[in-house]
Amino acid sequence: MKLIIAAIKPFKLEDVREALTTVGVTGMMVSEIKGFGAQSGHTEIYRGAEYAVNFLPKIKLEIVVNDDLAAEVVETIAKAAHTGKIGDGKIFTLDVSDAMRVRTGETGADAV
Repeated sequence: MKLIIAAIKPFKLEDVREALTTVGVTGMMVSEIKGFGAQSGHTEIYRGAEYAVNFLPKIKLEIVVNDDLAAEVVETIAKAAHTGKIGDGKIFTLDVSDAMRVRTGETGADAV
């Protein structure tokens, strides 16, 4: 199994969710996060005062899938989240050694 972690722009969440549903993803965890990368923030003016915005809002997706679906999920996220502008996000893939569905006690791939 693989854990896919993706940080994307907030307004792309629904596009990514719809695209993942079409490739067979049945669940994911979503968190609101803040961060910076290559764009490293920007300055804004509010009521005449300039201030730095160092951390930008992002959405973090966490998805566990079987090994055979992982590459397709990564590609689907990349296509759906793409705007062509800086700050589109990052995708990480990690190995998962085990999983358990708390309600039934199922483990491994059956728990996903």
